[in-house]
Amino acid sequence: MYAVIKTGGKQYRVAKDDVVTIERVAGEAGAKVEFNEVLMVGSGESVKVGAPTIAGAKVTAELVALTRGPKVIAFKKRRRKNSRRKKGHRQDLCTVRITSITGA
Repeated sequence: MYAVIKTGGKQYRVAKDDVVTIERVAGEAGAKVEFNEVLMVGSGESVKVGAPTIAGAKVTAELVALTRGPKVIAFKKRRRKNSRRKKGHRQDLCTVRITSITGA
């Protein structure tokens, strides 16, 4: 059984016992997290597609670790103007393990 969930503005296809890196959600390592925005649930040949979500469906996960993504450098230079700007960014991420999928 698999599901397509939406979190952090992105969509992820997940199955039971998958480990997925998503954008930061509230909670500490070891906490349980529920995703209620389930867009699709499938099991073999049977597939349920929501419009836009499936009512009553949810995906339960366990927070494994809170991490940060790689450093991204935004560098702008205007040539012959002696104008430069350098800015760095690291995205807050978390790793979750899918424990169960409940499709209504």
